[in-house]
Amino acid sequence: MISVDGLAVEFSGRTLFSDVSFVINENDKIALMGKNGAGKSTMMKIIAGVQKPTRGHVRAPKEAVIAYLPQHLLTEDHCTVFEETLKAFEQIFHMRDRMAFLNSELETRTDYDSDEYMKLIEESSELGEKFYSLEDINYDAEVEKTLLGLGFRREDFTRLTSEFSGGWRMRIELAKILLKKPDLILLDEPTNHIDIESVIWLENFLINKAKAVMVISHDKAFIDNITNRTIEVTMGRIYDYKANYSHYLVLREERRAAQIKAFKEQQKVIAESQLFIERFRGTYSKANQVNSVERMLEKMTIIEIDEIDNSALKLRFPPSLRSGDYPVVVNHMNKNYGDLVVFKDANMTIERGQKVAFVGRNGEGKSTLIKAIMGEIDFDGKCELGHNAKVGYFAQNQASLLDASLTVFQTVDEVAEGDIRTQIKTILGCFMFSGDDIDKKVSMLSGGERTRLAMVKLLLEPVNLLILDEPTNHLDIKSKDVLKEALLAFDGTLILVSHDRDFLQGLAEKVFEFKDKRVLEHFETIDDFLVRNRMESLKEIEKKG
Repeated sequence: MISVDGLAVEFSGRTLFSDVSFVINENDKIALMGKNGAGKSTMMKIIAGVQKPTRGHVRAPKEAVIAYLPQHLLTEDHCTVFEETLKAFEQIFHMRDRMAFLNSELETRTDYDSDEYMKLIEESSELGEKFYSLEDINYDAEVEKTLLGLGFRREDFTRLTSEFSGGWRMRIELAKILLKKPDLILLDEPTNHIDIESVIWLENFLINKAKAVMVISHDKAFIDNITNRTIEVTMGRIYDYKANYSHYLVLREERRAAQIKAFKEQQKVIAESQLFIERFRGTYSKANQVNSVERMLEKMTIIEIDEIDNSALKLRFPPSLRSGDYPVVVNHMNKNYGDLVVFKDANMTIERGQKVAFVGRNGEGKSTLIKAIMGEIDFDGKCELGHNAKVGYFAQNQASLLDASLTVFQTVDEVAEGDIRTQIKTILGCFMFSGDDIDKKVSMLSGGERTRLAMVKLLLEPVNLLILDEPTNHLDIKSKDVLKEALLAFDGTLILVSHDRDFLQGLAEKVFEFKDKRVLEHFETIDDFLVRNRMESLKEIEKKG
Protein backbone atom coordinates (compact mmCIF):
# COMPACT_ATOMS: atom_id res chain seq x y z
CA MET A 1 0.00 0.00 0.00
CA ILE A 2 1.31 3.47 -0.96
CA SER A 3 -0.18 6.49 0.80
CA VAL A 4 -0.27 10.09 -0.37
CA ASP A 5 -0.70 12.43 2.61
CA GLY A 6 -1.53 16.14 2.54
CA LEU A 7 0.23 16.97 -0.74
CA ALA A 8 0.35 20.63 -1.71
CA VAL A 9 2.17 22.36 -4.57
CA GLU A 10 2.50 26.14 -4.74
CA PHE A 11 4.55 28.29 -7.08
CA SER A 12 4.58 31.95 -8.11
CA GLY A 13 1.82 32.71 -5.65
CA ARG A 14 -0.47 30.11 -7.21
CA THR A 15 -1.72 26.95 -5.54
CA LEU A 16 -1.79 24.05 -7.98
CA PHE A 17 -3.42 21.73 -5.45
CA SER A 18 -3.47 21.42 -1.66
CA ASP A 19 -4.22 18.90 1.10
CA VAL A 20 -4.45 15.99 -1.34
CA SER A 21 -4.57 12.57 0.33
CA PHE A 22 -5.38 9.10 -0.99
CA VAL A 23 -4.13 5.51 -0.82
CA ILE A 24 -2.99 3.29 -3.71
CA ASN A 25 -3.70 -0.37 -3.05
CA GLU A 26 -2.44 -3.46 -4.85
CA ASN A 27 -4.42 -4.11 -8.05
CA ASP A 28 -5.72 -0.52 -8.20
CA LYS A 29 -5.77 0.58 -11.83
CA ILE A 30 -6.17 4.35 -11.55
CA ALA A 31 -6.90 6.92 -14.27
CA LEU A 32 -5.57 10.32 -13.16
CA MET A 33 -7.86 12.81 -14.90
CA GLY A 34 -8.32 16.57 -15.07
CA LYS A 35 -7.98 19.43 -17.52
CA ASN A 36 -4.54 20.46 -18.77
CA GLY A 37 -2.77 22.50 -16.12
CA ALA A 38 -4.70 20.94 -13.24
CA GLY A 39 -1.53 19.30 -11.92
CA LYS A 40 -1.81 15.66 -13.03
CA SER A 41 1.78 15.27 -14.29
CA THR A 42 3.13 17.17 -11.28
CA MET A 43 1.30 14.85 -8.89
CA MET A 44 2.61 11.81 -10.76
CA LYS A 45 6.19 13.12 -10.59
CA ILE A 46 5.85 13.59 -6.83
CA ILE A 47 4.59 10.01 -6.38
CA ALA A 48 7.49 8.84 -8.57
CA GLY A 49 9.93 10.73 -6.33
CA VAL A 50 11.33 12.97 -9.09
CA GLN A 51 9.74 16.17 -7.75
CA LYS A 52 9.23 17.50 -4.24
CA PRO A 53 5.89 18.89 -3.02
CA THR A 54 5.59 22.18 -1.16
CA ARG A 55 4.00 20.25 1.71
CA GLY A 56 3.01 16.66 2.40
CA HIS A 57 4.69 13.38 1.58
CA VAL A 58 4.35 10.00 -0.11
CA ARG A 59 4.85 6.87 2.00
CA ALA A 60 5.69 3.46 0.53
CA PRO A 61 7.02 0.19 1.97
CA LYS A 62 10.83 0.00 2.02
CA GLU A 63 11.03 -2.70 -0.64
CA ALA A 64 8.32 -1.23 -2.90
CA VAL A 65 9.37 -0.61 -6.51
CA ILE A 66 7.75 2.41 -8.19
CA ALA A 67 8.41 2.73 -11.93
CA TYR A 68 7.68 5.94 -13.84
CA LEU A 69 7.32 6.56 -17.58
CA PRO A 70 7.30 10.32 -18.31
CA GLN A 71 5.94 11.87 -21.52
CA HIS A 72 9.37 12.85 -22.79
CA LEU A 73 12.55 10.82 -22.37
CA LEU A 74 15.78 9.82 -24.01
CA THR A 75 17.62 6.54 -23.74
CA GLU A 76 21.39 6.35 -24.13
CA ASP A 77 22.67 6.31 -27.70
CA HIS A 78 25.65 3.95 -27.42
CA CYS A 79 23.66 0.82 -26.48
CA THR A 80 21.74 -1.62 -28.61
CA VAL A 81 18.01 -2.01 -28.02
CA PHE A 82 18.60 -5.33 -26.25
CA GLU A 83 21.42 -3.96 -24.05
CA GLU A 84 19.36 -0.92 -23.05
CA THR A 85 16.33 -3.06 -22.18
CA LEU A 86 18.46 -5.49 -20.19
CA LYS A 87 19.26 -2.56 -17.86
CA ALA A 88 15.88 -3.30 -16.26
CA PHE A 89 17.76 -5.99 -14.32
CA GLU A 90 20.77 -3.78 -13.54
CA GLN A 91 20.15 -3.84 -9.80
CA ILE A 92 19.89 -7.64 -9.81
CA PHE A 93 23.09 -7.96 -11.83
CA HIS A 94 24.83 -5.60 -9.41
CA MET A 95 23.66 -7.77 -6.48
CA ARG A 96 24.91 -10.88 -8.29
CA ASP A 97 28.34 -9.35 -8.91
CA ARG A 98 28.56 -8.13 -5.33
CA MET A 99 27.64 -11.58 -4.01
CA ALA A 100 30.35 -13.15 -6.17
CA PHE A 101 32.90 -10.64 -4.81
CA LEU A 102 31.85 -11.24 -1.18
CA ASN A 103 32.00 -15.03 -1.57
CA SER A 104 35.44 -14.75 -3.14
CA GLU A 105 36.65 -12.55 -0.27
CA LEU A 106 35.28 -14.92 2.37
CA GLU A 107 36.99 -17.87 0.68
CA THR A 108 40.42 -16.31 0.25
CA ARG A 109 40.85 -14.10 3.33
CA THR A 110 42.24 -15.59 6.55
CA ASP A 111 41.67 -12.69 9.00
CA TYR A 112 38.68 -14.49 10.47
CA ASP A 113 38.65 -12.55 13.74
CA SER A 114 38.93 -9.06 12.23
CA ASP A 115 36.12 -6.50 12.14
CA GLU A 116 36.40 -6.31 8.36
CA TYR A 117 35.81 -10.04 8.01
CA MET A 118 32.75 -9.86 10.30
CA LYS A 119 31.37 -6.99 8.18
CA LEU A 120 31.81 -9.13 5.06
CA ILE A 121 29.87 -11.96 6.70
CA GLU A 122 27.07 -9.59 7.76
CA GLU A 123 26.81 -8.01 4.28
CA SER A 124 26.94 -11.41 2.60
CA SER A 125 24.18 -12.73 4.87
CA GLU A 126 21.94 -9.67 4.39
CA LEU A 127 22.48 -9.41 0.62
CA GLY A 128 22.23 -13.17 0.12
CA GLU A 129 18.81 -13.25 1.78
CA LYS A 130 17.55 -10.76 -0.81
CA PHE A 131 19.40 -12.21 -3.78
CA TYR A 132 18.55 -15.88 -3.27
CA SER A 133 14.88 -15.05 -2.66
CA LEU A 134 14.61 -13.65 -6.20
CA GLU A 135 12.77 -15.72 -8.75
CA ASP A 136 15.14 -17.61 -11.04
CA ILE A 137 14.29 -16.38 -14.52
CA ASN A 138 15.83 -16.33 -17.98
CA TYR A 139 16.55 -12.61 -18.32
CA ASP A 140 17.32 -12.72 -22.05
CA ALA A 141 14.06 -14.58 -22.76
CA GLU A 142 12.04 -12.06 -20.73
CA VAL A 143 13.62 -9.16 -22.61
CA GLU A 144 12.93 -10.84 -25.96
CA LYS A 145 9.28 -11.56 -25.13
CA THR A 146 8.63 -8.01 -23.93
CA LEU A 147 10.32 -6.31 -26.90
CA LEU A 148 8.39 -8.48 -29.37
CA GLY A 149 5.16 -7.65 -27.56
CA LEU A 150 5.86 -3.93 -27.90
CA GLY A 151 6.33 -4.19 -31.66
CA PHE A 152 10.09 -4.68 -32.11
CA ARG A 153 11.40 -7.26 -34.57
CA ARG A 154 14.26 -9.60 -33.73
CA GLU A 155 16.52 -7.79 -36.18
CA ASP A 156 15.94 -4.58 -34.17
CA PHE A 157 17.52 -6.07 -31.03
CA THR A 158 21.09 -5.42 -32.21
CA ARG A 159 20.44 -1.93 -33.61
CA LEU A 160 21.61 1.12 -31.65
CA THR A 161 18.90 3.07 -29.84
CA SER A 162 20.13 6.20 -31.66
CA GLU A 163 18.63 4.79 -34.87
CA PHE A 164 15.09 4.92 -33.45
CA SER A 165 12.54 7.72 -33.22
CA GLY A 166 11.35 9.14 -29.91
CA GLY A 167 8.29 6.90 -30.05
CA TRP A 168 10.38 3.73 -30.32
CA ARG A 169 12.71 4.92 -27.58
CA MET A 170 9.65 5.34 -25.40
CA ARG A 171 8.84 1.68 -26.04
CA ILE A 172 12.33 0.69 -24.89
CA GLU A 173 11.80 2.58 -21.65
CA LEU A 174 8.36 1.02 -21.29
CA ALA A 175 9.89 -2.45 -21.77
CA LYS A 176 12.38 -1.74 -18.96
CA ILE A 177 9.55 -0.70 -16.67
CA LEU A 178 7.44 -3.76 -17.41
CA LEU A 179 10.41 -6.08 -16.81
CA LYS A 180 11.04 -4.65 -13.33
CA LYS A 181 7.61 -5.98 -12.26
CA PRO A 182 7.07 -2.93 -10.07
CA ASP A 183 4.55 -2.59 -7.25
CA LEU A 184 3.28 0.62 -8.88
CA ILE A 185 3.59 1.63 -12.53
CA LEU A 186 3.15 5.33 -13.31
CA LEU A 187 2.45 6.06 -16.99
CA ASP A 188 2.13 9.58 -18.44
CA GLU A 189 0.54 9.38 -21.92
CA PRO A 190 1.95 5.90 -22.75
CA THR A 191 -0.05 5.39 -25.97
CA ASN A 192 0.98 8.56 -27.80
CA HIS A 193 3.59 6.87 -29.97
CA ILE A 194 2.64 3.19 -30.16
CA ASP A 195 0.43 1.48 -32.71
CA ILE A 196 -2.89 -0.24 -32.04
CA GLU A 197 -1.43 -3.73 -31.81
CA SER A 198 1.11 -2.60 -29.21
CA VAL A 199 -1.57 -0.69 -27.28
CA ILE A 200 -3.62 -3.90 -27.09
CA TRP A 201 -0.53 -5.80 -25.88
CA LEU A 202 0.08 -3.12 -23.23
CA GLU A 203 -3.56 -3.26 -22.12
CA ASN A 204 -3.38 -7.02 -21.74
CA PHE A 205 -0.20 -6.74 -19.66
CA LEU A 206 -1.55 -4.01 -17.37
CA ILE A 207 -4.84 -5.84 -16.80
CA ASN A 208 -3.45 -9.35 -16.24
CA LYS A 209 0.17 -9.01 -15.09
CA ALA A 210 0.69 -5.59 -13.46
CA LYS A 211 0.04 -4.81 -9.82
CA ALA A 212 -1.00 -1.21 -9.13
CA VAL A 213 -1.12 1.21 -12.08
CA MET A 214 -1.71 4.95 -12.33
CA VAL A 215 -2.06 6.38 -15.83
CA ILE A 216 -2.57 9.77 -17.43
CA SER A 217 -4.00 9.35 -20.91
CA HIS A 218 -6.22 11.07 -23.44
CA ASP A 219 -7.02 7.73 -25.08
CA LYS A 220 -10.53 7.05 -23.78
CA ALA A 221 -10.68 3.46 -25.04
CA PHE A 222 -7.35 2.65 -23.39
CA ILE A 223 -8.19 4.02 -19.96
CA ASP A 224 -11.70 2.57 -20.07
CA ASN A 225 -10.27 -0.88 -20.76
CA ILE A 226 -7.59 -0.91 -18.06
CA THR A 227 -8.85 1.18 -15.12
CA ASN A 228 -11.15 0.43 -12.21
CA ARG A 229 -10.71 3.73 -10.39
CA THR A 230 -10.61 7.40 -11.41
CA ILE A 231 -8.99 10.25 -9.48
CA GLU A 232 -9.93 13.66 -10.84
CA VAL A 233 -7.75 16.69 -10.10
CA THR A 234 -9.82 19.86 -10.31
CA MET A 235 -9.63 23.33 -8.77
CA GLY A 236 -6.85 22.38 -6.39
CA ARG A 237 -8.48 19.28 -4.91
CA ILE A 238 -9.29 15.71 -5.91
CA TYR A 239 -12.36 13.52 -6.27
CA ASP A 240 -11.87 9.76 -5.98
CA TYR A 241 -14.25 7.45 -7.84
CA LYS A 242 -14.25 3.64 -7.67
CA ALA A 243 -15.18 3.54 -11.35
CA ASN A 244 -13.61 3.49 -14.80
CA TYR A 245 -13.57 6.57 -17.02
CA SER A 246 -17.00 6.22 -18.67
CA HIS A 247 -18.73 5.58 -15.34
CA TYR A 248 -16.76 8.45 -13.79
CA LEU A 249 -18.15 10.86 -16.40
CA VAL A 250 -21.69 9.93 -15.36
CA LEU A 251 -20.88 10.28 -11.65
CA ARG A 252 -19.14 13.61 -12.25
CA GLU A 253 -22.21 15.00 -13.98
CA GLU A 254 -24.35 13.87 -11.05
CA ARG A 255 -21.92 15.51 -8.61
CA ARG A 256 -21.88 18.75 -10.58
CA ALA A 257 -25.69 18.82 -10.81
CA ALA A 258 -25.84 18.47 -7.02
CA GLN A 259 -23.28 21.26 -6.65
CA ILE A 260 -25.29 23.57 -8.91
CA LYS A 261 -28.47 22.85 -6.93
CA ALA A 262 -26.74 23.47 -3.60
CA PHE A 263 -25.08 26.63 -4.98
CA LYS A 264 -28.40 28.07 -6.13
CA GLU A 265 -30.02 27.32 -2.77
CA GLN A 266 -27.11 28.95 -0.95
CA GLN A 267 -27.24 32.03 -3.18
CA LYS A 268 -30.94 32.32 -2.43
CA VAL A 269 -30.22 32.22 1.32
CA ILE A 270 -27.44 34.82 0.91
CA ALA A 271 -29.72 37.15 -1.09
CA GLU A 272 -32.55 36.85 1.45
CA SER A 273 -30.13 37.41 4.34
CA GLN A 274 -28.61 40.50 2.74
CA LEU A 275 -32.08 41.86 2.06
CA PHE A 276 -33.00 41.30 5.73
CA ILE A 277 -29.80 43.07 6.89
CA GLU A 278 -30.40 46.07 4.61
CA ARG A 279 -34.04 46.31 5.63
CA PHE A 280 -33.56 46.15 9.39
CA ARG A 281 -30.09 47.62 9.91
CA GLY A 282 -30.49 50.42 12.45
CA THR A 283 -33.78 49.05 13.78
CA TYR A 284 -33.20 48.70 17.54
CA SER A 285 -35.62 45.78 18.03
CA LYS A 286 -33.94 43.77 15.24
CA ALA A 287 -30.30 44.54 16.14
CA ASN A 288 -29.54 41.10 17.61
CA GLN A 289 -31.11 39.33 14.63
CA VAL A 290 -29.17 41.49 12.16
CA ASN A 291 -25.88 40.76 14.00
CA SER A 292 -26.70 37.05 14.04
CA VAL A 293 -27.40 36.98 10.31
CA GLU A 294 -24.18 38.92 9.57
CA ARG A 295 -22.12 36.45 11.63
CA MET A 296 -23.81 33.57 9.80
CA LEU A 297 -22.82 35.06 6.42
CA GLU A 298 -19.23 35.64 7.57
CA LYS A 299 -18.83 31.99 8.61
CA MET A 300 -20.52 30.60 5.51
CA THR A 301 -18.28 28.66 3.11
CA ILE A 302 -19.32 29.53 -0.41
CA ILE A 303 -20.09 26.45 -2.48
CA GLU A 304 -17.87 26.17 -5.56
CA ILE A 305 -19.04 24.56 -8.77
CA ASP A 306 -16.31 22.44 -10.33
CA GLU A 307 -14.93 23.71 -13.60
CA ILE A 308 -16.06 21.74 -16.60
CA ASP A 309 -14.61 21.39 -20.09
CA ASN A 310 -17.16 22.93 -22.41
CA SER A 311 -16.98 20.87 -25.60
CA ALA A 312 -20.17 22.33 -27.02
CA LEU A 313 -18.33 24.35 -29.67
CA LYS A 314 -19.09 22.94 -33.12
CA LEU A 315 -16.46 23.57 -35.75
CA ARG A 316 -17.05 22.93 -39.42
CA PHE A 317 -14.45 23.07 -42.14
CA PRO A 318 -15.18 26.07 -44.38
CA PRO A 319 -16.70 25.10 -47.76
CA SER A 320 -14.31 24.36 -50.62
CA LEU A 321 -14.69 23.81 -54.35
CA ARG A 322 -15.93 20.35 -55.38
CA SER A 323 -13.11 17.95 -56.32
CA GLY A 324 -13.12 15.36 -59.09
CA ASP A 325 -14.70 11.93 -58.63
CA TYR A 326 -11.43 10.29 -57.56
CA PRO A 327 -9.21 12.62 -55.50
CA VAL A 328 -6.50 9.96 -55.00
CA VAL A 329 -5.51 7.14 -57.39
CA VAL A 330 -2.43 4.95 -56.74
CA ASN A 331 -1.33 2.28 -59.22
CA HIS A 332 1.41 -0.33 -58.69
CA MET A 333 3.41 1.87 -56.33
CA ASN A 334 6.67 0.49 -54.90
CA LYS A 335 8.88 2.13 -52.31
CA ASN A 336 12.18 1.02 -50.89
CA TYR A 337 15.20 2.59 -49.23
CA GLY A 338 18.17 0.69 -50.60
CA ASP A 339 17.61 -2.97 -49.74
CA LEU A 340 14.78 -2.16 -47.33
CA VAL A 341 11.40 -2.70 -49.03
CA VAL A 342 8.71 -0.55 -47.37
CA PHE A 343 5.83 -1.78 -49.55
CA LYS A 344 5.36 -3.12 -53.06
CA ASP A 345 2.60 -3.06 -55.69
CA ALA A 346 0.33 -0.76 -53.67
CA ASN A 347 -2.99 0.10 -55.35
CA MET A 348 -5.81 2.28 -54.12
CA THR A 349 -8.66 4.34 -55.48
CA ILE A 350 -10.30 6.80 -53.07
CA GLU A 351 -13.62 8.27 -54.17
CA ARG A 352 -14.82 11.81 -53.52
CA GLY A 353 -16.36 12.10 -50.03
CA GLN A 354 -14.92 8.81 -48.76
CA LYS A 355 -13.35 8.66 -45.32
CA VAL A 356 -10.60 6.03 -45.17
CA ALA A 357 -8.16 4.94 -42.47
CA PHE A 358 -4.56 3.79 -42.89
CA VAL A 359 -3.77 1.28 -40.15
CA GLY A 360 -0.90 -1.05 -39.32
CA ARG A 361 2.13 -1.42 -37.13
CA ASN A 362 4.66 1.40 -36.96
CA GLY A 363 7.22 1.16 -39.73
CA GLU A 364 4.94 -0.57 -42.26
CA GLY A 365 4.76 2.47 -44.56
CA LYS A 366 1.63 4.45 -43.69
CA SER A 367 3.40 7.80 -43.41
CA THR A 368 5.63 6.89 -46.36
CA LEU A 369 2.64 6.41 -48.67
CA ILE A 370 1.18 9.73 -47.52
CA LYS A 371 4.48 11.46 -48.31
CA ALA A 372 4.36 9.83 -51.76
CA ILE A 373 0.80 11.13 -52.31
CA MET A 374 1.98 14.61 -51.27
CA GLY A 375 4.94 14.42 -53.69
CA GLU A 376 7.50 14.70 -50.90
CA ILE A 377 9.45 11.52 -51.81
CA ASP A 378 10.34 9.57 -54.93
CA PHE A 379 8.76 6.19 -55.69
CA ASP A 380 8.19 3.69 -58.47
CA GLY A 381 4.69 3.46 -59.96
CA LYS A 382 1.93 6.00 -60.39
CA CYS A 383 0.07 8.36 -58.07
CA GLU A 384 -2.40 11.05 -59.15
CA LEU A 385 -4.40 13.67 -57.31
CA GLY A 386 -7.82 14.23 -58.87
CA HIS A 387 -9.16 17.35 -60.62
CA ASN A 388 -9.49 20.42 -58.39
CA ALA A 389 -8.18 18.61 -55.29
CA LYS A 390 -7.31 21.14 -52.60
CA VAL A 391 -5.29 19.32 -49.96
CA GLY A 392 -5.13 20.01 -46.25
CA TYR A 393 -2.17 18.03 -44.88
CA PHE A 394 -1.30 17.47 -41.25
CA ALA A 395 2.09 15.75 -41.04
CA GLN A 396 3.67 14.39 -37.89
CA ASN A 397 6.17 17.27 -38.09
CA GLN A 398 3.49 19.87 -38.89
CA ALA A 399 4.40 21.91 -35.81
CA SER A 400 7.84 22.73 -37.21
CA LEU A 401 6.29 24.41 -40.28
CA LEU A 402 4.57 27.23 -38.37
CA ASP A 403 5.90 30.80 -38.64
CA ALA A 404 7.84 31.24 -35.39
CA SER A 405 7.64 35.06 -35.57
CA LEU A 406 3.82 35.19 -35.29
CA THR A 407 1.76 35.04 -32.10
CA VAL A 408 -0.75 32.26 -31.47
CA PHE A 409 -3.63 34.60 -32.30
CA GLN A 410 -1.97 35.94 -35.48
CA THR A 411 -1.30 32.38 -36.70
CA VAL A 412 -5.00 31.58 -36.62
CA ASP A 413 -6.25 35.01 -37.63
CA GLU A 414 -4.35 34.92 -40.95
CA VAL A 415 -6.32 31.86 -42.15
CA ALA A 416 -9.74 32.50 -40.52
CA GLU A 417 -12.42 33.93 -42.80
CA GLY A 418 -15.94 35.25 -42.29
CA ASP A 419 -17.93 34.84 -39.06
CA ILE A 420 -15.48 32.32 -37.65
CA ARG A 421 -13.09 35.21 -36.92
CA THR A 422 -15.35 36.32 -34.07
CA GLN A 423 -14.82 32.90 -32.41
CA ILE A 424 -11.03 32.68 -32.62
CA LYS A 425 -10.51 33.06 -28.86
CA THR A 426 -13.17 30.44 -28.13
CA ILE A 427 -11.67 28.01 -30.64
CA LEU A 428 -8.19 28.53 -29.21
CA GLY A 429 -9.63 27.93 -25.73
CA CYS A 430 -10.92 24.52 -26.86
CA PHE A 431 -7.36 23.64 -27.81
CA MET A 432 -5.97 24.83 -24.46
CA PHE A 433 -4.86 28.35 -25.44
CA SER A 434 -6.39 30.88 -23.07
CA GLY A 435 -5.58 34.19 -21.39
CA ASP A 436 -2.07 35.40 -22.14
CA ASP A 437 -1.31 32.23 -24.13
CA ILE A 438 -2.83 33.71 -27.29
CA ASP A 439 -0.26 36.51 -27.30
CA LYS A 440 2.73 34.15 -27.05
CA LYS A 441 5.08 33.92 -30.01
CA VAL A 442 5.10 30.55 -31.74
CA SER A 443 8.85 30.42 -31.02
CA MET A 444 8.04 30.28 -27.29
CA LEU A 445 5.65 27.31 -27.55
CA SER A 446 6.46 23.73 -26.61
CA GLY A 447 6.26 20.97 -29.22
CA GLY A 448 2.84 19.88 -27.99
CA GLU A 449 1.52 23.45 -28.06
CA ARG A 450 2.76 23.94 -31.62
CA THR A 451 1.04 20.72 -32.68
CA ARG A 452 -2.27 21.90 -31.24
CA LEU A 453 -1.90 25.29 -32.91
CA ALA A 454 -1.18 23.65 -36.29
CA MET A 455 -4.38 21.63 -35.86
CA VAL A 456 -6.46 24.76 -35.16
CA LYS A 457 -5.00 26.41 -38.26
CA LEU A 458 -5.88 23.41 -40.42
CA LEU A 459 -9.46 23.37 -39.09
CA LEU A 460 -10.04 26.84 -40.51
CA GLU A 461 -8.67 26.32 -44.03
CA PRO A 462 -11.03 25.48 -46.95
CA VAL A 463 -9.99 22.07 -48.32
CA ASN A 464 -11.72 19.14 -50.04
CA LEU A 465 -9.03 16.47 -49.44
CA LEU A 466 -7.86 16.16 -45.86
CA ILE A 467 -4.83 14.00 -44.98
CA LEU A 468 -4.10 13.62 -41.26
CA ASP A 469 -1.05 11.69 -40.02
CA GLU A 470 -1.35 10.97 -36.26
CA PRO A 471 -3.26 14.19 -35.51
CA THR A 472 -4.19 13.40 -31.89
CA ASN A 473 -0.79 12.76 -30.28
CA HIS A 474 -0.76 16.01 -28.31
CA LEU A 475 -4.50 16.66 -28.01
CA ASP A 476 -6.47 16.22 -24.80
CA ILE A 477 -9.88 14.55 -24.77
CA LYS A 478 -11.75 17.83 -25.16
CA SER A 479 -9.68 18.91 -28.19
CA LYS A 480 -10.01 15.47 -29.78
CA ASP A 481 -13.78 15.61 -29.39
CA VAL A 482 -13.88 19.00 -31.14
CA LEU A 483 -11.70 17.68 -33.98
CA LYS A 484 -13.68 14.46 -34.34
CA GLU A 485 -16.99 16.33 -34.57
CA ALA A 486 -15.50 18.53 -37.30
CA LEU A 487 -14.26 15.48 -39.23
CA LEU A 488 -17.62 13.71 -38.96
CA ALA A 489 -19.27 16.78 -40.48
CA PHE A 490 -16.55 17.24 -43.12
CA ASP A 491 -18.08 16.66 -46.59
CA GLY A 492 -14.77 16.25 -48.40
CA THR A 493 -12.43 13.26 -48.67
CA LEU A 494 -10.49 12.13 -45.60
CA ILE A 495 -7.36 9.98 -45.24
CA LEU A 496 -6.60 9.34 -41.58
CA VAL A 497 -3.63 7.68 -39.90
CA SER A 498 -4.10 7.17 -36.17
CA HIS A 499 -3.52 4.61 -33.43
CA ASP A 500 -6.23 6.11 -31.19
CA ARG A 501 -9.10 3.61 -31.39
CA ASP A 502 -11.67 5.83 -29.70
CA PHE A 503 -10.86 8.65 -32.12
CA LEU A 504 -10.94 6.33 -35.15
CA GLN A 505 -14.28 4.73 -34.32
CA GLY A 506 -17.11 6.03 -36.48
CA LEU A 507 -14.79 7.99 -38.77
CA ALA A 508 -13.87 5.64 -41.63
CA GLU A 509 -15.92 3.53 -44.04
CA LYS A 510 -12.92 1.82 -45.66
CA VAL A 511 -9.63 0.57 -44.24
CA PHE A 512 -6.23 0.19 -45.91
CA GLU A 513 -4.09 -2.13 -43.81
CA PHE A 514 -0.29 -1.93 -44.12
CA LYS A 515 1.14 -5.36 -43.38
CA ASP A 516 4.05 -7.50 -44.54
CA LYS A 517 5.15 -4.96 -47.20
CA ARG A 518 1.66 -4.93 -48.75
CA VAL A 519 -1.30 -2.56 -48.68
CA LEU A 520 -4.53 -4.52 -48.16
CA GLU A 521 -7.93 -2.96 -48.88
CA HIS A 522 -10.80 -3.84 -46.51
CA PHE A 523 -14.35 -2.89 -47.44
CA GLU A 524 -15.48 -2.49 -43.84
CA THR A 525 -15.80 0.29 -41.30
CA ILE A 526 -12.96 0.99 -38.94
CA ASP A 527 -15.23 -0.25 -36.11
CA ASP A 528 -15.59 -3.67 -37.77
CA PHE A 529 -11.88 -3.81 -38.51
CA LEU A 530 -10.90 -2.97 -34.92
CA VAL A 531 -13.30 -5.51 -33.44
CA ARG A 532 -12.04 -8.25 -35.76
CA ASN A 533 -8.36 -7.49 -35.22
CA ARG A 534 -8.59 -7.02 -31.49
CA MET A 535 -9.88 -10.59 -31.20
CA GLU A 536 -7.12 -11.89 -33.47
CA SER A 537 -4.44 -10.00 -31.55
CA LEU A 538 -5.65 -11.34 -28.21
CA LYS A 539 -5.58 -14.89 -29.59
CA GLU A 540 -2.01 -14.32 -30.73
CA ILE A 541 -1.09 -13.03 -27.27
CA GLU A 542 -2.61 -16.12 -25.67
CA LYS A 543 -0.62 -18.37 -28.01
CA LYS A 544 2.60 -16.53 -27.18
CA GLY A 545 1.80 -16.81 -23.48
